[in-house]
Amino acid sequence: INEVINDLNIGIPMDRLICGDVGYGKTEVAMRAAFLVAMSGVQVAIISPTTLLTRQHFNTFLERFADFPINIKQLSRFTEKAEVASIRDDIKNGKVDIVIGTHSILSEKTVFSKLGLLIIDEEQKFGVNIKDKLKNFKENVDILTLSATPIPRTLQFSLLGARDLSVINTPPPNRIAIDTEIVQFNEEIIRDAIQYEISRNGQVFFIHNRIDNIKEVAGMIQRLVPNAKVRIGHGQLEGKVLEELMLGFIEGDYDVLVSTTIVENGVDVPNANTILINNANNFGLSDLHQMRGRVGRSNKQAFCYLISPPSHQLSDDSRKRLKALEQFSNLGSGFSIAMRDLDIRGAGDLLGADQSGFINEIGFEMYQKILNEAVEELKQEKFKELFKEEKEQYFIKDCQIDTDLEILIPDTYVSNIEERLNIYKELNSLKNEEELILFQNNLEDRFGIIPTSVSDLISSMKLKWIAKKIGFERLLLKNGQMRAYFTTRSDSLYFESDVFGKILEYLKHHFTTCSMKEKNNKLSLVISEVNSATKSIPIIMLTAKSDEDNKIEGLNV
Repeated sequence: INEVINDLNIGIPMDRLICGDVGYGKTEVAMRAAFLVAMSGVQVAIISPTTLLTRQHFNTFLERFADFPINIKQLSRFTEKAEVASIRDDIKNGKVDIVIGTHSILSEKTVFSKLGLLIIDEEQKFGVNIKDKLKNFKENVDILTLSATPIPRTLQFSLLGARDLSVINTPPPNRIAIDTEIVQFNEEIIRDAIQYEISRNGQVFFIHNRIDNIKEVAGMIQRLVPNAKVRIGHGQLEGKVLEELMLGFIEGDYDVLVSTTIVENGVDVPNANTILINNANNFGLSDLHQMRGRVGRSNKQAFCYLISPPSHQLSDDSRKRLKALEQFSNLGSGFSIAMRDLDIRGAGDLLGADQSGFINEIGFEMYQKILNEAVEELKQEKFKELFKEEKEQYFIKDCQIDTDLEILIPDTYVSNIEERLNIYKELNSLKNEEELILFQNNLEDRFGIIPTSVSDLISSMKLKWIAKKIGFERLLLKNGQMRAYFTTRSDSLYFESDVFGKILEYLKHHFTTCSMKEKNNKLSLVISEVNSATKSIPIIMLTAKSDEDNKIEGLNV
């Protein structure tokens, strides 16, 4: 809430993603932002993907703002046609402070007098074209995006800092994690799940996303559980009929609602604590997570059954999606699911329309890395006068180490392959020497005395950092010899730096064990009698150390 308020006050257009799990209070944040903007005399537009969610927001806002002079209107399929033209006139004349609607807000007939804040609820349901239309409503409009499971591109934008990100991690009081299970279609399982829920005076969602045979499915459920009151809901019903149907379910008038995914977003039925999703393999990760979020909204244990064909009949991505949902069933798992979706589908195009997939096969991270390197080069060369106050120079962004030495975690030291992979991942994420020492101590505490191969692996990490600081692009440790390669750019300012001068000075005094060679326009420093990564560290540090130096860039000699 504070982050959104600060964004509204700093005078720069807000672009913030609020990522919080289903029922965690994203709407509460949006209401407070809308209240501040509306009370300052500027209009607010809230767009949601379904008419049901629009109606729910409309009722919530009316109730919360009843004591304030704020005019709130609704634009959706539920709005009477006679009212629509009147509401649009009031929006144009500035008489409406907050308008809540579906994509009908995007109509060219809807003209705002002074739009200041745009709130996009469940953004994963909107395509890029719709989002661009929304942004084109007015320049310099503040945008607040709400999502439990943002699409990969939106999430990557936020992780890269291209838009601000707020994560709500605190679950509501007394909330219990939903028990999630992948099952094959089985009438006994369906009957037992529904009967158990009814026996504890609860209600059931059965999701079947095909209208053409939804009546047959409802008939099957009625046959399996004769004492259950079963109703059918889908998007082709008249607005009033659908609204009455949902109100009846919320009030507990019947036990089982067989519906399409129309109930996916925002429908709040605390007494419904079992959901069965038919053909779950056909849905995306965020769809499944949102539908699962329709249950478990009270202090009762909730159940989610993902009905799908046998595992061997599914595609790799479908199998990964279902396993991810089963794995991430704890409270607040929406962000983890979005991250897994990013991993499965890729991040999409930075500036294009694709919301998932890889940028020309090189990947998003590599694109960012190349872009950052290009920016640093420009800062140091073409625009060095503008950035002369920046003391640290980045001649090399990364150093690659190739070796024939045994640098690994042997299975005799850590037997579990998954644990070994986690250790490699943790080691690769370390940023400084203090973290490296702590990592080494933890490893010794857990698995015992560290063998030479693991010690060399840890040393190679430190060696990589030092080599990068000194300006080596690549290190080759083979046949008892270390070859350190300089940048291939002959016009680089590195060759005019103090560090390179110190390396030349070192060569003068150690010509028996050290030499400089050039092959295929690649300049390298060759040092003999190096037979371990650990031994390489003091040698490579000495190459860039003058007599009066005791440290190199904060790394101890």
